[in-house]
Amino acid sequence: MLPDKDGPGVGGGQSSPEGEDPSVSLFRDYLRLKTVHPEPDYDAALRFLDRIAEELQLPMKKIEVCPGRVVSIMTWEGTNPSLKSILLNSHTDVVPVFQEHWKYDAFSAFKDAEGNIYARGSQDMKCVTIQYIQAVRRLKAEGWKPMRTVHLMFVPDEEVGGHKGMETFVKHPEFQKLNIGFALDEGLANPGEPFTVFYGERNPWWITVHCPGSPGHGSRFVENTAAEKLRQVINSFLDFREKEKHRLNTSECFTLGDVTTVNMTMVKGGVAYNVIPAEMDVSFDLRIPPTVNLQEFERQIKQWCKEAGEDVTYEFAQVGTLSLQCVSSVSCWYLRCRNMTLEKEIFPAATDSRFIRAVGIPAIGFSPMNRTPILLHDHNEYLNEQVFLKGISVYERLIPALASVPAFPDEA
Repeated sequence: MLPDKDGPGVGGGQSSPEGEDPSVSLFRDYLRLKTVHPEPDYDAALRFLDRIAEELQLPMKKIEVCPGRVVSIMTWEGTNPSLKSILLNSHTDVVPVFQEHWKYDAFSAFKDAEGNIYARGSQDMKCVTIQYIQAVRRLKAEGWKPMRTVHLMFVPDEEVGGHKGMETFVKHPEFQKLNIGFALDEGLANPGEPFTVFYGERNPWWITVHCPGSPGHGSRFVENTAAEKLRQVINSFLDFREKEKHRLNTSECFTLGDVTTVNMTMVKGGVAYNVIPAEMDVSFDLRIPPTVNLQEFERQIKQWCKEAGEDVTYEFAQVGTLSLQCVSSVSCWYLRCRNMTLEKEIFPAATDSRFIRAVGIPAIGFSPMNRTPILLHDHNEYLNEQVFLKGISVYERLIPALASVPAFPDEA
């Protein structure tokens, strides 16, 4: 049975530490699950979500998208289920930790005297998962019913590129059955007062440039070496990086999502100190705004390779191709949140939203974390319990607003 509403937070079926809001206790319980790469305990997360679905009296469907990778979906059917549904998406996995750099055990969900809860996933994005759940719990306890069906979806492997989670699932027949019209996914914290809304994200390009050259003995001035070509390639990419960094630092209108970041991440080559190698490789992580013409940008990369010397080639490990999402698809969001101070940005990294947008579904990235330093993937990641609780109230207003949007002409 659902518990009665009990003050600022409505908790689950577990007991809470004395004086602690039950929603905070549930959040800390979820943070203690070690769904951390490279071997995330997804079974623990599924057991946790099974319990939540039973408490909320919502059916939950599980789809194994590949061995050991299960997408779970709780569904709150609307009073008019023929309308397109609302998707509340979150991922269950978290990135690795380097425990020696943490003040507390990264999976203890330690809460300090100021109410800061330290744990991997406290910002990215286990907070949002529990905020969705607790907002739905409150709304059900109040007797409210959605007009549009609301799906709460929990996906694996977002932190390793999504290839075993959302990227696979959007191609699955079960995804089509959800009839999604609008999606919410993760955003970022904001150190300031406004909440940040992300209406698009940069395209991740992971590229390796291969530089062949003349081999020889390390005591000679061999011409046309791989290292000479490698240096030219590195200079071209990093010179461009400096230009983009300058644009970001000298323009008040730019955010990180508006510029292209370039970072050299791997260099390979060589067999011995005294042997000039026949080939050297260098890899880069680029994040390109959706406003950039990608065909022109790739032509620039080809030119850099040509300038470096003969037979210099490149290959992609990942290449995003999304264009900018139409801003009109965000209009409903702003109208429904007009009582909140919002800042609109392009997400600087990559989330599951890119796969949702790729199949034509408008998606917004939003984590209700203002007055909070950005610590996703960082040491000592934390979220204050009052910010967390305020986020539940935000979703408690937002979910009814989105689920009550009148039928569009193509839904009539």
